[in-house]
Amino acid sequence: MSQRNDYNYFDLDNFDESFDSRDYRRRQAQRRQESFNGRASYNVPHSGRRRSNKRRAHRRIIIVIIGILIIVLTALLISAGIRTCSDSPDSVEGSATADTAQTVAETQAQEQTSTQAQEQTSAQTQDDLSPTYFITPEIEDNGKDGTAQYGIYFWQDAGYELFRGSDSGAENYAETVNNLAKKLDGMTVYDMIIPNHTEMGLPQRLKDKASSESQADNIKTAYSKLSDKVTAVNCYNYLAEHNDEYIYFNSDHHWTGLGAYYAYSAFAETNGLPVLPLKDCTEQKIEGFTGTFTNTDDSLSSDTVSYYELPYEVEMNITDKDGKVTSYDSPYYSYAASGNDTYGVFIVGDNPLTVMKSSSEKADGSRKIAVIKESYGNAFVPYLTYNYSEVHVIDFRYFEESFADYCKNNGITDVLFLNGVMSANTQTQLDSISAMFD
Repeated sequence: MSQRNDYNYFDLDNFDESFDSRDYRRRQAQRRQESFNGRASYNVPHSGRRRSNKRRAHRRIIIVIIGILIIVLTALLISAGIRTCSDSPDSVEGSATADTAQTVAETQAQEQTSTQAQEQTSAQTQDDLSPTYFITPEIEDNGKDGTAQYGIYFWQDAGYELFRGSDSGAENYAETVNNLAKKLDGMTVYDMIIPNHTEMGLPQRLKDKASSESQADNIKTAYSKLSDKVTAVNCYNYLAEHNDEYIYFNSDHHWTGLGAYYAYSAFAETNGLPVLPLKDCTEQKIEGFTGTFTNTDDSLSSDTVSYYELPYEVEMNITDKDGKVTSYDSPYYSYAASGNDTYGVFIVGDNPLTVMKSSSEKADGSRKIAVIKESYGNAFVPYLTYNYSEVHVIDFRYFEESFADYCKNNGITDVLFLNGVMSANTQTQLDSISAMFD
């Protein structure tokens, strides 16, 4: 294990206006009685009055009947007219036109809303992938302090590898990648720098206390110095958006298979490639992983290592340090056991050369990618088999061939420099990368 950053290591009225109708009827009856008494004083024979009253009553009945007939007839005419209008072709057509217009308007409104939502999502994705835009991860702080030992800060039953990189270190890394990219004519070159658990899990108060520098600033500096030949891949924001999930181990300095998946998603989306749906994979777990931090604090709880079996076949050939080639039918070593070496479930650990050939229907047969990595890359590279027919994994610490020649001889089209932020700021690691191009 190399030293980290060149020092020892172990983020919402009723109003009633009625009147008394009974008083009203009483006054009206009184008036009628007074009127009747007045008429009774006239000198008119009783039989004449009766006949006159009968004639008046008869006329009233006739008037009432005629009035009722008029009202009924009028109502029938009006009703027939309304039916005629509503049944007319023009009315039906007008109604249908109105309904169609309303439907069109509603559809257009829905489409506009959907388009706006898609544009917002696309804009957010572009922001997240920008090499100059870095979000600040939200990290809960319980107000308690931890302890620092050998470049590791122990807090809440987890170890955090402190970062003491610098702008000059970031610029040096970018210069190294730029110089090597010049030797990869005709190939598409990418670079990804991976932040560690301290950036995503340790509160800023404790970072300041332990003098751990901003990894976001360091990575931005490195990306700003990359040449036009190199495409920067920003996985930082995808990790920051998921930092409340189990994306880093607590007893080890590596990320988990889930953390690596989010970084892979950033790589695929940066390059317009389809992203492997994690739901299509089968999660497997190995309990009892005790990582590198337990060398300093053996009271740390053990971790669970999850890996995701792919929904297609992958043939993997590994060339070890002695040149021996061993074949596997999966990029995961299912026999990995609990203990110190459980991280080895990913591509059987660190080897000079690992080649994976994929049967994924999404894999482009005309594209092959080579990944220059250290151990952070182990959990990452299996996902690339979803998009590439061949994935060549080069561990720069052990690979002794000319990398440029290897790429030409094996038809490599894409190259990805993938390094943790610690390695990217450690000169001995950069020297090892450069040595592959001599």
